Order: sequence, then C-alpha cells, then structure tokens
Amino acid sequence: MPNKVVTTPYPLIDADPHTFRVVRYFRSSDYATWAAGTAAFPGALYFWNMADPVKVRLRTSLRLGGFLGFIGGFMLAYQRSSFRFWGWSENKREEDLDLAELSQRAAEGKPLYGTSSQPEWVQGTAYRNSAWSQLKFHAFPMFNFVNHQHHGTDPAKYGVKEKELSD
Repeated sequence: MPNKVVTTPYPLIDADPHTFRVVRYFRSSDYATWAAGTAAFPGALYFWNMADPVKVRLRTSLRLGGFLGFIGGFMLAYQRSSFRFWGWSENKREEDLDLAELSQRAAEGKPLYGTSSQPEWVQGTAYRNSAWSQLKFHAFPMFNFVNHQHHGTDPAKYGVKEKELSD
C-alpha cells in the first residue's frame, strides 16, 4: 500500500514518530496545554455543580475529573507535538533538533530510527496501525512503540551513505 503523501506548509520531519520522541520534543506550550486540560476538567465539574448543585460530595467526581483531564491534556499535547512532526504547524525547533539528533546517529554508524527485534512484517503492521492515529485519539488512542524504517523522509539528509541505505 503506498504511503499517503500530504502537502504541508512546513517540512515533514517524521510521518510516524516514536512515542518517546514525540514526548521528548514537547515544547513548554505543550506542557501548558497538558496542565490546562488537567485543571479544566475538574474546574468545569466544580462550576457545573455551582450552577446546578447536587447533594453528594464532589470529592470522588473531582478526582476522576482530574485524572480524565490529565489523560485528555496529555493526548492534546501529544497531538500538537505530532502535528509539528507532520509539518502541519510551525516546526523549526523540531526540525533543528531532528537534524542534530539523527545526523549524530548517522555519524556514529547507528540506525537512524533505532533497532527492533520485531520481524519486518510486524514493523510494517505497527506503522500502518499507528500512522495518522493521533487524529483518532477520541475514538481509540494508539501510540507508536515500535522502531521501524517507515518515516517518509530521505535518510540522505542526515548523512547516511547510499551503501548504508541498501543494507
């Protein structure tokens, strides 16, 4: 199945970044989004209770709301960071970090995107399942935990030689 090619206003960094890489590249605005989501959910429950009071204590509801806000805020921050990897929003900082990180890996002779003990067909399946999954977090949250070689970018820009590409 051919990769879906999407034209974006900013350069594509990685079509399917590893989860740990997405979190490592969080900006302070992503952490602020995460914190706002964590605070907004129980805050909304509290103000909703002020508008239409219930007779039971809110302690358990607010704790559950805080947990759900924490998860929802993380997913929103993760999605924002993924959009920068895809080139959907401004990504100059991530582009510079990516170039430095992967150029160093190429200079050290390491694989650009890490190694995996999984067979090639499992890596391909993992890629097909997790590609674009950040757009479906509301239905089924899925993260990329598998190192694979399907990233939609040219490894030559990191200094990988043609011989290394064929291996």
